[in-house]
Amino acid sequence: MKQTSLAKTRTRTKAVTREATDIGISTGALTVFGTLSTMTGLWAVACFVGALIATGGPFALASAWISAVAG
Repeated sequence: MKQTSLAKTRTRTKAVTREATDIGISTGALTVFGTLSTMTGLWAVACFVGALIATGGPFALASAWISAVAG
């Protein structure tokens, strides 16, 4: 006589799909924030270079900054 079991098996396709979606959202957010921070850094460097050119060099920039802060 052969015994058989009537156990139910569950598949977890919903959990896998949600995990894949979460990874996609995390990757997208990381890309957006990485791009924004890179753009902000490049803008800061451009502003610094512009200030160096406008004042005539690093020493002139430092003295102009000190006089602006000191008043």
